[in-house]
Amino acid sequence: MVKLLIVWVLNALALMAVAYLVPGIHVANFTAALIAALVIGLVNILIKPLLVLLTLPITLLTLGLFILVINGVLFWLVGNYLQGFSVSSIVVGIIGALVYSLISGVLSAIIPDGKD
Repeated sequence: MVKLLIVWVLNALALMAVAYLVPGIHVANFTAALIAALVIGLVNILIKPLLVLLTLPITLLTLGLFILVINGVLFWLVGNYLQGFSVSSIVVGIIGALVYSLISGVLSAIIPDGKD
């Protein structure tokens, strides 16, 4: 449970870093980043698998690159629905989702998993 909370806070920090690095993404404050990180996580768990399944033919045609578009569109949609977190366009959403994934992955890698 503690690890889940740590990952949530690290994802919020990653979102703040993305807002700093990518023009067109704005996060009002850390509370907005926490809420946005939670919603992005829920969207990735609940909606993304369905979209990946529905777009499987085009994903195979593009050798998996269409998943970047799916991630970007979902990132952009979350930015349109939440107050305090905004993403200006789908292209910025794709770039932001990519940078967010990279930063979040690096930050999550520093957490010990408890398996020694």
